[in-house]
Amino acid sequence: MRYKGPLPHRLVRPVNACVTALRASPRWGRPLRRRMTVVTYTGRRSGRTFSLPVAYRRSSEAVAITVALPERKRWWRNFTGEGGPITLELEEGVRTGRAVAKADSGGRVTVTVRLGGGDGDSAAGSAAD
Repeated sequence: MRYKGPLPHRLVRPVNACVTALRASPRWGRPLRRRMTVVTYTGRRSGRTFSLPVAYRRSSEAVAITVALPERKRWWRNFTGEGGPITLELEEGVRTGRAVAKADSGGRVTVTVRLGGGDGDSAAGSAAD
């Protein structure tokens, strides 16, 4: 039987740190920033702030984040129901918005972010780990 629980932190943290560093690098940053963003949100239950890199697609004032392996990840559950606030680092700068996660009949999860102001002045608020 294969392990189906969350991905181990000892694996996820170094990978996320590497992707975030590459995204900030002069050589690899520009191409990565076109498809990768860093999302920051506050856990609904813990109240802690989390940041992690994710792939995204953008159309006008909306961003779609398809969650890979959603059954093994927990972050997107902060945005079920009515969703919650989120901050994204996009090419034009830090943007805030409201994120809502939806699962389809096949178990695939998409987090849709409706972008708000472009100045990053409203921090991501209560979003469950």
